[in-house]
Amino acid sequence: MLDIVLMIILPLGGVGFGWLIRWIYARNHLSSSEQKALRLNETAVSEAENAKKEILLEAHDQILAEKRQFEREVREQRSDVQRYEKRIQQKEDNLDRKHSELDRRQSQLSRRIEDVERREKKLVDEETRCHAELERISGLTAEEAKKILIQGLENEARHDAQALLNKIEVEAQAAADKKARDILITTIQRLATEVTTEITVTSVSLPNDEMKGRIIGREGRNIRTLETLTGVDIIIDDTPEAVVISCFDPIRKTIAKTALERLIQDGRIHPARIEEVVQKVAKEISQIIFEEGERVLFDLGIHNMRPEGIRALGRLHFRTSYGQNVLSHSKEVAVIAGMIASEVGADVAIAKRGALLHDIGKGLETDGEGGHAEVGGELARRMGEDPRVVNAVAAHHDDEEITSPEGVIVQLADAISAARPGARRETLDNYIKRLENLERIALGFEGVEKVFAIQAGRELRIMVNHERVNDHQAKQLAKDIAKNIEDQLKFPGRIRVTIIRETRVVEYAR
Repeated sequence: MLDIVLMIILPLGGVGFGWLIRWIYARNHLSSSEQKALRLNETAVSEAENAKKEILLEAHDQILAEKRQFEREVREQRSDVQRYEKRIQQKEDNLDRKHSELDRRQSQLSRRIEDVERREKKLVDEETRCHAELERISGLTAEEAKKILIQGLENEARHDAQALLNKIEVEAQAAADKKARDILITTIQRLATEVTTEITVTSVSLPNDEMKGRIIGREGRNIRTLETLTGVDIIIDDTPEAVVISCFDPIRKTIAKTALERLIQDGRIHPARIEEVVQKVAKEISQIIFEEGERVLFDLGIHNMRPEGIRALGRLHFRTSYGQNVLSHSKEVAVIAGMIASEVGADVAIAKRGALLHDIGKGLETDGEGGHAEVGGELARRMGEDPRVVNAVAAHHDDEEITSPEGVIVQLADAISAARPGARRETLDNYIKRLENLERIALGFEGVEKVFAIQAGRELRIMVNHERVNDHQAKQLAKDIAKNIEDQLKFPGRIRVTIIRETRVVEYAR
């Protein structure tokens, strides 16, 4: 039993003892932790106090530094203000001095003005007295003397103005002549087209006189057939070994001549053969016309031309005007117009196109009464050409108003091509008539004594009466004569009008 009790008590006693030991250990450990925590708290508080003191010291030092900086800036600003105040005071003193000087000068000026007014009044009185004395001595009133003076000044001014105008005109003419020479030399120095005689008849050589009978045929059937098919007149006269073909249309004349030459070469001359040859030659000429039109377009670099325009251009190959082949003339005008347009900054393509087509009306068969410029302009309009091209064609002979620079260039290029040396041939009657008209116009002016048309009508020399025409009137007389020539005559190129006024004194020693 005791053993059992001991067995129960002993374990229980061991457990209690162990718990007691653990409680004592925990108590001691808790006490040491609290003491450690207290020490840490005291340390933290001490460090915080130290940090606070350091922060306060730094803040105090910073405040002192900023205060010193502020005081220094205030002192500098005060010093600047004092300097500004000193400068302002100096300026005020200067202004006061200037104001005093201004008052002094104003008073002096007032005294001078009064003095000037007194002198002016005195001068006016003296001038009045002088005018009265001058009127008494000269016997003229002031208004009469003023008119004489004004008239003298006016004459002198006109003389000076005319002299200045003459100088300006000479300088402008020199500059214009130089520029014109440069442009014209550039455009015509490479141009030299052939000149042909404008005729309406041509002859065909025969191998013998017997061929005339074969051309006439039985009862004239062959010659009637040839004339009917070609629209020409064939003249067979006493001229040995030749027949003459007459027709105003150069294309029909060419067809007749070519057909007759082939018939003579072939030897078979009868109505059926004549009709066959004429039809074949007509087709060949039509093809040549188209090819000539295309060739000139290709040479000038012009494109997009309608077929009727090409054919009208090709027909110009068989036309002549004043001795010039019209197609060659048109091509030459196009080249000149292109050069001038490039020189002056105009549209080169429009100028060349208008120049090439300017005489296209001469290649058309029309029953209308309009001139070739009007007919050509209408054709260009139907072909849908540019309005500037249409205007250049229709207005190149002033039939209507020119509306573009290219139109002026076409008109100028046409005149250059027609007026350059060797371009055209003029009949003797027309030449003499032109010279007579030039002299007649000049003789119609007052003061003209003699007139001489020289250099083939390129210059008009006029002798005037030196007593009736003075130097200044001679200048105006030259202008009036030149203007009348422009208004009354049509001529290629330009005509130089020269006025000669001279004084001759003749005395004899006896």
